[in-house]
Amino acid sequence: MPYGECKIYFDGSHYIGIPHTTRPSRRREKPPEEEIVVTEKEAEPPTETEENSKATKSAPSENDDAPIALEKNIESSESESEPQSESQPKVRTMTRKELFEELYKSTAGKTRSDRKKFIIHNMNPYFKDEKSTVMYVNEQFERKLRNLVCRRVRLTRKVNLQEFNYFCTFTYDGEKHTEESFKKKLQGCFKMMCHRKDWKYVGVWERSPEKQRLHFHGLFYIPEGSMPGELVEVKDYSPIKKKVQTTIQNSYFNKRFGRSDFKTVDDRSMLGEAIAYLTKYMEKTGEKMVYSKGLPQFFISDIMDEDVVCPIGLEDKKLLLFDDFSCWDEGCYMGKVSKAVIEQMRKCN
Repeated sequence: MPYGECKIYFDGSHYIGIPHTTRPSRRREKPPEEEIVVTEKEAEPPTETEENSKATKSAPSENDDAPIALEKNIESSESESEPQSESQPKVRTMTRKELFEELYKSTAGKTRSDRKKFIIHNMNPYFKDEKSTVMYVNEQFERKLRNLVCRRVRLTRKVNLQEFNYFCTFTYDGEKHTEESFKKKLQGCFKMMCHRKDWKYVGVWERSPEKQRLHFHGLFYIPEGSMPGELVEVKDYSPIKKKVQTTIQNSYFNKRFGRSDFKTVDDRSMLGEAIAYLTKYMEKTGEKMVYSKGLPQFFISDIMDEDVVCPIGLEDKKLLLFDDFSCWDEGCYMGKVSKAVIEQMRKCN
């Protein structure tokens, strides 16, 4: 029995098919979450020692002239007579999920246990007891983990189904751009290259650990003859590796943004290293991946019984396919699976 309308992806070694299924019912919409009133902590009042030190500093010495002391006493009495305006704490209305996301982002760089303790401590006032707070925070951490796994799987499937030939890093020069203008102009440049010269890319924004300078890491497909400027070999000193290194830089991007580094992706092992590099930054900083248009996860094909090696996956819901399986589009034979045939197949995410 053939399998119609299968979604097929490449996992780096084999082609995997997901047979078409129909959802028996619509996904139930979640009710809106309850809003809470969050009060920011007030500044702590000065301690007695601080007040005593201020009083000793303001007290007149024996050598001071009497008129000066009198003027100070008059000024102090006037200031005391004036009503002091008390600083009101800031009050915001938000959901518990929004508060969690805010606290989660502020604790980037901490260990998982320290992060969880900090969030539980700050969210505890908005639950009836500590047990409810711990349960809610644990559920949110599980959600974060599931989302991270899904983003990693999506990235891997998109990259394995495409062809990339460069791994690039772009860093801005403070004399040419601010962070905002660098991010905006570089994204505009990528968009123009994709539209006019058929570039494709996937990448992530990241900050250096020491100087916190913003830069962009990405995998790029740059068709032959569409590279702007010239690739030049540059020798410079690397403060991280603490030695002189040779890099390939692009004159077009160096002139407009600051510094660029281009590495050729020759084989699948280098592609796997690039995916691991991007995934590391995605997990470390929580940044979302940036994709160009036209990077699907799957292509759609009918699968014949003789092209299936065996069912795999949870409850055998997926199909392991032979490396030379036949591609069919609505009853039309398109040929054995290959790069040219995949380009003609329908795509989806």
